[in-house]
Amino acid sequence: MEMSNRPRRFRRTPLIRELVAQTKISTDQLIQPYFVTDGEGVKVEIGGMPGIYRESVDSLVKSIEEDYKLGLNKIMLFGVTERKDAMAAGAADDKNPVVLAIRKLKDRFGEDLFVSADVCLCAYTDTGHCGVTVDGEIDNDTSLPILARMALVLAQSGCDCVGPSDMMDGRVGAIRETLEAHDLTGTIIMAYTAKYASSYYGPFREAAASAPGKGDRKGYQMDFRNRTEALRELMLDEEEGADIVMVKPALAYLDIISDFQRNTELPIAAYNVSGEYAAVKLMARSGQADEKSLVLENLTAIRRAGASIILTYHLRDILKNEWRLS
Repeated sequence: MEMSNRPRRFRRTPLIRELVAQTKISTDQLIQPYFVTDGEGVKVEIGGMPGIYRESVDSLVKSIEEDYKLGLNKIMLFGVTERKDAMAAGAADDKNPVVLAIRKLKDRFGEDLFVSADVCLCAYTDTGHCGVTVDGEIDNDTSLPILARMALVLAQSGCDCVGPSDMMDGRVGAIRETLEAHDLTGTIIMAYTAKYASSYYGPFREAAASAPGKGDRKGYQMDFRNRTEALRELMLDEEEGADIVMVKPALAYLDIISDFQRNTELPIAAYNVSGEYAAVKLMARSGQADEKSLVLENLTAIRRAGASIILTYHLRDILKNEWRLS
């Protein structure tokens, strides 16, 4: 048969496939999330997230020391505490386990470890909501100075990057203004720009003990039916001083990541969230999929869509098992 165009020529051998591969991933682009809690000697595996733990500061530092030896050098910290109240006082005090962990980690690793931390009130309010409640409503403007104060304390403790995930209007601007006023001009803001109200967060809410006690988060997180609204959020976060913009979750929102890639020159992050991680673990443990292949396929899809940074719970496994990503 006469045929001049044969796309299969590029698929014939592994070396040829590597030669023409259009999307490649490096562990340099990946950030591993960790959960840090009150107390000492605490290391509890999270039921819905095999291989992921809720740890006290002392245990966390030891775990990160071991992970660092594998080559893991970029992390995101989330706080877990029983000290909750109406105004989220624990978000910015000296007993906050995230603050304590940052200080320990920076003393131990300095600039050799990139430390980012979540900025949200859900783990610190007695309602479990991401902003404070006033007269039965999540009050946007009352929440802003509390979020800004939290970001300030994290940055003063040595945090390289703060990640506001609360989805309050104006929070990026409030945080940037506060950081600038305290001469913290080098602190990166990685904004959760398009954070959707998603069912993929279930295991995370178990991990962080942050499920809302009443109602849901649809009044401030984005509606998954909406696409162009994300571009409005992108425009606002750019104007307010974000350095990195994020889409969360990742796999069900590849179109949003792609939209961002076409509409901003800022680095784009995507969060490969807890439910996405748990699904991979479930399929792998039941023999329905090869874990390495599934992880690689998912991360490549996120990268292919346009994300240059990926937050993923899989990073430790990738390094420990020496999985080649590209």
